[in-house]
Amino acid sequence: MQATSPFLPADVWSGKLFDGAWQAGASTQDVIEPATGTVLGRIAMTDPAGIASAAATAAKAQREWAAAPYETRAQVLRRAAQLAEQHNDEIVQWLVRESGSTRLKAGFEAKVNTKALHEAAALPSRSIGEVLPSEPGRLNLARRRPLGVVGVIAPFNFPLYLAMRAVAPALALGNAVVLKPDPRTAVCGGFVIARLFELAGLPAGLLHVLPGDGAAGAALTSDPNIAMIQFTGSTGAGRKVGEAAGKHLKKVSLELGGKNSLIILDDADIDLAIANTAWGVYLHQGQICMATGRVLVQRGIYARFLEKLVAKAASLKVGDPATGDVAIGPLINAQQRDHAARLVAEAQAAGATLATGGTYQDLFFAPTVLSDVSRDNPAFHEEIFAPVAVVVPFDSDDEAVELANDSEYGLSMAIVSSNVGRALKLGERLRTGLLHINDQTVNDEVINPFGGVGASGNGTSIGGPSNIDEFTQWQWLTVKGEAPAYPI
Repeated sequence: MQATSPFLPADVWSGKLFDGAWQAGASTQDVIEPATGTVLGRIAMTDPAGIASAAATAAKAQREWAAAPYETRAQVLRRAAQLAEQHNDEIVQWLVRESGSTRLKAGFEAKVNTKALHEAAALPSRSIGEVLPSEPGRLNLARRRPLGVVGVIAPFNFPLYLAMRAVAPALALGNAVVLKPDPRTAVCGGFVIARLFELAGLPAGLLHVLPGDGAAGAALTSDPNIAMIQFTGSTGAGRKVGEAAGKHLKKVSLELGGKNSLIILDDADIDLAIANTAWGVYLHQGQICMATGRVLVQRGIYARFLEKLVAKAASLKVGDPATGDVAIGPLINAQQRDHAARLVAEAQAAGATLATGGTYQDLFFAPTVLSDVSRDNPAFHEEIFAPVAVVVPFDSDDEAVELANDSEYGLSMAIVSSNVGRALKLGERLRTGLLHINDQTVNDEVINPFGGVGASGNGTSIGGPSNIDEFTQWQWLTVKGEAPAYPI
């Protein structure tokens, strides 16, 4: 599928029209459709020299952008949101074909992407400081200032939104951005964003989209023109990014993996619990940081719940999301498929029961249920990132808390119960950045702060009220009518 529309012609998404995204000597890489293996086109891949050039250009452009009237920045963001709505169908199609998203997931992602732009458009007109008390004759201010150039390293799973949720507020608050999308989803997670802002009138030099490998990411963390790194991805890669950025004294926001628990209490409506479990486990083939990695079910309803979940999993249609209405599309690549297959096999060897699924064809992994998973099972602790439900029985509320907290991760947790007070009391004891009562673990409304604890991140948040804090820094400013005559 070569893109030929006025919105995203082929020479745009190959990078030729964007400053820094195409340079002499850069390598190229095929854009592969995971469902079919079809080559959709080619993209340019950057290298450390390309990162350095883009960061230097962005640093020069940023100063004028930060000094621009707030309404100028707001108007660009509003226009980008309008364009995202106007070209929604094409954006959804790229998400389906390049990232393997089902149409339901792609439609949801396109919707929150547009919402992120609308929300960012309101940031330039927000209050950016405070008047502090001081001695008579002295005006004492604390104000937020742009950081400069923000480096964004985005993942493949929600490629458009997880890049845009950082790019849009960073630009709105007066920063420039160098975005390194995952090369596997560089069109929908990179060049779509660049095209939206180009058509919206963003001045040249402020946004650079540079797909690249680990060397390019490392260059971002060390470049002197980059003030901050916002990274979304695996915990292993995030540790390296955090270490490298810290070495160079950069601000860093890490949104990493999760082994998220959904707790089903014995007073829950089982059918609603199944609906929430299926969404949390199987949405986008489980390739979501917030995916329900453990389903903790109270013993009194365990057998009935498991029977219904197995039936639900077996009923989910698997196939190419570009050609049919399916619930489960392909995994992103063979490496991810093999990782999932290995963990399912190791889980069985450690005593878990394969209740359904566990097989695959090409990159299509069957919806899977592993039951009776114990705390010493690798499937209990490791992030699978595939359509695999890990079902664990428990007896008491205390045991549910103990099981849920038995993890290095702490991103998202949820509880389903007919007794909200009981659920809230239990939830107060959970170590997690996100907590949902009577819902599942995969949630984001854009206006909310988003971040995890432990191995799920460094405690910072992006989104909603957190964006001003994340993408600016405090400056203390004082003003006197005249300079004082100090005694020495």
